[in-house]
Amino acid sequence: MSTEDELHRLREWLAWHNYRYHVLDDPEVSDAQYDARFRELEALEAEHPEWITPDSPTQRVGAAPLTAFAKVVHRVPMLSIRMEVDVNKWHDSVRKGLGLTAETQVAYAAEPKIDGAAVSLLYERGHLVRVATRGDGREGENVTAQARTIAALPPRLLGSGHPELLEVRGEVFMTLSAFAILHARAVAQGEKPPKNPRNAAAGSLRQLDPRVTAQRSLEFYCHGTGEITAREWPQRHDAVMARLREWGLPVCPDAEVVTGAEGCTDFFQRMASRREQLPYEIDGVVIKVNDLAWRARLGFVSNAPRWAAALKFPPREAETVVEGIDVQVGRTGALTPVARVMAVDVGGVTVTNVTLHNFEELARMDVRVGDRVRVCRAGDVIPDLVEVVQPEQRDPLARPFLVPVVCPACGAPVARVEGETILRCGNGFACPAQRKEAILHFASRRAMNIDGLGDKLVELLQNEGLIEDVADLYRLKDTPERIAGLARMGEKSAENLLAAIESSRERDLSRFLFALGIREVGEATAASLARHFGTMTALMAASEEELQGAPDVGPVAARRVVEFFRAPRNAALLNRLLAEPATGWHQTNMPVRWDHPLSGATVVLTGTLSTLTRQEAKARLEALGAKVSGSVSGRTRYLVAGASPGSKYAQAQALGVEILDEEQLRRLLS
Repeated sequence: MSTEDELHRLREWLAWHNYRYHVLDDPEVSDAQYDARFRELEALEAEHPEWITPDSPTQRVGAAPLTAFAKVVHRVPMLSIRMEVDVNKWHDSVRKGLGLTAETQVAYAAEPKIDGAAVSLLYERGHLVRVATRGDGREGENVTAQARTIAALPPRLLGSGHPELLEVRGEVFMTLSAFAILHARAVAQGEKPPKNPRNAAAGSLRQLDPRVTAQRSLEFYCHGTGEITAREWPQRHDAVMARLREWGLPVCPDAEVVTGAEGCTDFFQRMASRREQLPYEIDGVVIKVNDLAWRARLGFVSNAPRWAAALKFPPREAETVVEGIDVQVGRTGALTPVARVMAVDVGGVTVTNVTLHNFEELARMDVRVGDRVRVCRAGDVIPDLVEVVQPEQRDPLARPFLVPVVCPACGAPVARVEGETILRCGNGFACPAQRKEAILHFASRRAMNIDGLGDKLVELLQNEGLIEDVADLYRLKDTPERIAGLARMGEKSAENLLAAIESSRERDLSRFLFALGIREVGEATAASLARHFGTMTALMAASEEELQGAPDVGPVAARRVVEFFRAPRNAALLNRLLAEPATGWHQTNMPVRWDHPLSGATVVLTGTLSTLTRQEAKARLEALGAKVSGSVSGRTRYLVAGASPGSKYAQAQALGVEILDEEQLRRLLS
């Protein structure tokens, strides 16, 4: 095989598996296999740069920075969609416009209204030649170099039969997880963080340097077409989307075809109930007549089509007033300013506290007590403060917030660690606030899962002198009368608490490691360390180099683990914990069975299991090499459904995921 043929073969292989991963959500090869072939292609192209093509997978890394964006005139305008309040009236107007009787059914293409940036892709004979933003609908900007970095967007269509010219319309967006990473990175670097995923996606697409765009993990779903020169073309929207998907273009997996106003309303309500579980931000749904001939008959009004409507969800932004600014101390000593605001409903949730992230961000936004502010929710537990509304109209006596020089909980000096924007109290577990947060983390559901040990009770136990640290929790069994005598406790509540503490002794090494709250050691890292070292004794004796021998453990996490174990106060705490009898956390973990049928499989749990707790099932699945996910996707191998399964059951059915009952799960585990 010639070198040129080898280059072509590698590009075809990478394009196919990119399609399996991003469009079908059903990869056939591991990331390591894909990366190895990608590096192989890079090496060949480095030897033969004259054979590099614009549609090669290696060209996604980003071209040289631009000085400006060129203008693009949309030959078919990218029109806006009208917002509708009453779907029944709109449905009646569609039937009237088509001259249909009340008995004639109208099918609608329904899809989530993803909050991103609308773009137009132009393919000539199957090759991507231009990507443009929507702009004002008639004129946008050429962002081809930036869009080529989006992994989900094919530079060359798969298959055959492509039109001479094909314009695809769709949405570039950022997932909530990618947005959280970008937001945290901006805050840590002292930069202005993006306000929401939509702004982040639009801003990333308009970076003059495409290499910056390449780092932003953008996604794309197509939702329509513009100009097309084809002899034959499907006459239903869902058939068009199916054809685009066959050619390698990703289509939203949550899109459906529904019938009549009832179908539209049902879809709207289902998407509203699933809104919090979706991996991307949506602000409503879009309903479009599915029949393209009917669309042509309905036509347009002003700058919007008569055949489409947008149904919006309640806003996730609201205005309120800052009543105070508090400083919270976390378990790692990080000081975080939090604004106390007048209670306001934001997207169905009552908000009274809004994070300000750090003191640099607080100073940049210049938030003061008494300010009127706009707050939003973008998937966060604690909402964000977007901006101060008309700061020029604030009370002239309002003063800027003074950055603390001592910890508000213990009075110890605070300092900024080199390379961080966060102020920290360096008093460690001598700080009562850090001790309290460490205990709460230790008792949390994903850690030791001590049911009933919440914020108020921990504070009460501390104030009564019953606990100083997490090791003291296991001494509470010696004073049941004092526990029962605490405010709002009683004998039964005390029994339940002590039983929950005793049951936590059975947690395995990975849960225990995560519960310790070591910086940079999350659940995945803790599980990796537990599997690699097997015992707490071996782990505590490991050097930084040995720790990095565990899968996915980098130098930063390794250094944090060594620092934690070497700290005298932590060493004393661990000695007390490891001296506790009948515990599971210092025992050897079950080794991972990489040869098991579950190895590498993604499994989702839903409903209530009768013979296993959710955490027990998760631990046993992971011990057999499975990955337990919280959401259903095309990559899900099995959905395990217990009693009263939730919406994940319907999602799995729609995606053709194999569904197991509890007995089938037990057979697999055995």
